[in-house]
Amino acid sequence: MTATKEKILNAAEVLFAEQGFSETSMRLITSVAKVNLAAVNYHYGSKKDLIQAVIDRFFIEINDTVDHRFDQLAQQSEVTIQEILEALLKPVLSLDKRNPDSAANFMRLLGRAYTESQGHLKLFLADKYGHLLTKFNALVHQANPDLSKNDVFWRLHFMLGTLVFAFSGHQALRDIAEADLNETVDTEGLINYLIPFLTASMQTEPTLETC
Repeated sequence: MTATKEKILNAAEVLFAEQGFSETSMRLITSVAKVNLAAVNYHYGSKKDLIQAVIDRFFIEINDTVDHRFDQLAQQSEVTIQEILEALLKPVLSLDKRNPDSAANFMRLLGRAYTESQGHLKLFLADKYGHLLTKFNALVHQANPDLSKNDVFWRLHFMLGTLVFAFSGHQALRDIAEADLNETVDTEGLINYLIPFLTASMQTEPTLETC
């Protein structure tokens, strides 16, 4: 990747995470990246293409690791929800090697992908990385076969909401934990706290049907 492309992606990642896709202008991205608009258009063509490239960079970095681990779990005679979540979340830690805030930015951007009007991004993710969601759902069913398709759908989205909240407010949570508990929590520590909580939400009994 050229230095110019990397500067554009780095600036767009932070701005999209902080301000949202719609609220972030190409002019602001070029200003922060210290490049001209022609450079962005040359490398990415449009804002939609740039948004997809920002998200794609995250998945490129973790896709093979998550995919391989999911395949390993699928071969086990028994699999637990905790193992599935660890396979999904632990690789996210590696994103911080590039940028100390990349793991948090990734979660925030995934949340924005589902809450903002970015239909092209949902289609892009489904087309290129839908296999991960398919494998995740299959593993959850293997670990807890009593859960219905509806249960998995809702709990997966509630889980995403929890992750977005936790990562978006990570700095505030760290400050509170340090002040109230005298505990310093980094990104790995946050994930270690999240996994048991999320595990409980995915392995509980199916939702009761309403009349």
